[in-house]
This record gives sequence, structure tokens and C-alpha cells, in this order.
Amino acid sequence: MHVIYPGSFDPLTNGHMDVIQRATRHFDRITVAVLENASKRGQWLFEPEERVEIIRKATAHLGKVDSETFSGLLAEYMRKKGVRIIVKGMRAVSDYEYELQQAHLNRQLNPQVETFFIMAATRWSYVSSTMVKEIARYGGDVAKLVPPATLEALQAKFPELGKK
Repeated sequence: MHVIYPGSFDPLTNGHMDVIQRATRHFDRITVAVLENASKRGQWLFEPEERVEIIRKATAHLGKVDSETFSGLLAEYMRKKGVRIIVKGMRAVSDYEYELQQAHLNRQLNPQVETFFIMAATRWSYVSSTMVKEIARYGGDVAKLVPPATLEALQAKFPELGKK
């Protein structure tokens, strides 16, 4: 069964990788779909195509994971791809309300779609892309929070990363 794991992934974290790896145990094929949100252009650390490349490098060893960009409504993207399952990771109760709303809206827009939630592993429940970017901007060490492909890309953006 083919599933879609959508998000911004700006940047990909070990929490995202945990969800991807755990999803590979249950599904035959996973597409990590990077949202191209035009209203946030200029606010990204990495362009959508860069994020796709980071994801491809980070997941190459898994074999059944691919990545691509999409824009517009997730429900329409799912319909166009012919995929019926969305995989979402949740870190805490604070994620639950937002993700529940999204799941209901996506099902309203495309009744064929179901959302499967994977709870973040405890050790990654505090990690967010926003926090990784904040730490990286100030030269902090994020090596334990992101996969090597992300770390390499962050080091290219922030040469002082991890040297403090």
C-alpha cells in the first residue's frame, strides 16, 4: 500500500526520520511530499527542491521511500496520485488538535482519504524543524537532532554550525 507523508520538512529532523522509518514497517511505499506553500516563499530556510534532495539522501537506505513537491490542497494531491492514506507524525497533545482538524477537512474534501497517526518516539518528541533552525542560526550543535544529509545542508548554510 502506498501512503503520503506530507509536510514542510524545513528541515528534515530525526523526528521525521523516525516516522518515516516506522511507516516503512507497515506500508509498501511512502512518498514524503514537500508542500510548496507560495504564501511562505522567502520564509523557508531551504527551497522545496533542496528539501526533496535532503529527504532522498536521508532515506536512500530505506528503498521504498521517495520524495517530491506538491502545491495546493493535500486532498486534491491525494486524488491525483491515487493514494488513500495520509501518514502524520504527532509529538504532543499540542499537535493533536491541529492534526485532527486537518484529518477531518481532508476527509471532507476527499472521502476516500484516511489519516494514520504515528506518535513520535519519546526521544524525538521535543524536536521541531523550527527549533532546529533556531539553534542552527546561532551556531549551536544540531548533529544529534537531524540526519547526516540535513546536517550537511545546514553546515553549508551556517558555516559556524556546531563550533560553539
